[in-house]
Amino acid sequence: MSGRLVLAYPGRLETSTGGYAYDRRLIEGLRCAGWTVETLGLGDGFPNPSAEQLQEAEARLNALPDETLVMIDGLAFGVMDRWAERSAARLRVVALVHHPLALETGLTPVQQATFQQVEMRALSHVRHIVVTSPVTARGLTSHYGVDAEKITVALPGTERAPVAKGNNVPPHILTVGTLTRRKGHDVLLKALDRVRDLAWRATIVGSRDLDPVTTAELEMLRHQLKLTDRVTFAGERADVRLTMSEADIFALASRYEGYGMVFAEALSQGLPVVACHAGAIPDVVPKSTGLLVAVDDVEAFAAALRRLLTSSAERRKFADAAFIAGLNLPGWPDTAAIVSSALHRLS
Repeated sequence: MSGRLVLAYPGRLETSTGGYAYDRRLIEGLRCAGWTVETLGLGDGFPNPSAEQLQEAEARLNALPDETLVMIDGLAFGVMDRWAERSAARLRVVALVHHPLALETGLTPVQQATFQQVEMRALSHVRHIVVTSPVTARGLTSHYGVDAEKITVALPGTERAPVAKGNNVPPHILTVGTLTRRKGHDVLLKALDRVRDLAWRATIVGSRDLDPVTTAELEMLRHQLKLTDRVTFAGERADVRLTMSEADIFALASRYEGYGMVFAEALSQGLPVVACHAGAIPDVVPKSTGLLVAVDDVEAFAAALRRLLTSSAERRKFADAAFIAGLNLPGWPDTAAIVSSALHRLS
């Protein structure tokens, strides 16, 4: 038996995002590695909880016995600086940071500065920090004053899945990402409008419920661009990997990714990628596997799509390289082993 861990999370653990998927698979992996892992829901509202929501989350954590080893998802922990200061001596607190809160798209400069200051204070009181990419680790050391020795990088695992045949007529462009501003679906739609003279169809898989305002804006944009007959908003799907196996191109114009699990999944299924130089994406997507352009550059994103849509040979070249790159990606047992080793050192 490796020990006991409480993993605390905001919202619903079954939420279909990369961050929650990481939490679920980490719990499963640690249990397989011998850990007793208990889950603790902290409630809704994060990372902008009301005073009552924050008070309730703190109360749930305060109920833990002294010396409990507790890992707290950064979506909540990043705004719990006062609680962290009060509890640092009583509990063994580990932060799980998918990406800093200040890097979310759509924040004002004041909001960004506030998030950074609060999260910096919170992180100064933890025993250890687990991050999902070297980019996030470097960001915490350079901008949040975190000692590199307090950080463990545990890349998300990637499961094997059926390889895409890539022979659709017309080519099928797939996007997987929650309908939020950070995922850049507005850039994708505008780029697709620039290549409407070519044959293709596109599917955007991702929750429509987490950001209703952005969802409504994207629906309006799709209507304004007259793309309703060519672009499908498919909502959440349980069979995303099957959908990937039926695509020809993976395209996602994210403005930032702390890692980007869907990019790794696309590579493992042999899909050529069109994406942006943002966050950890260049680390995940080698140059040989796709085309990366500047963030928010609609014309460049459209040109990249056009290059792949007009040349099946180009698509095949990138697809073959993507599959090879996917073979070298870690699995979830690797992720759990890295985190387990870090937790053992705290024990």
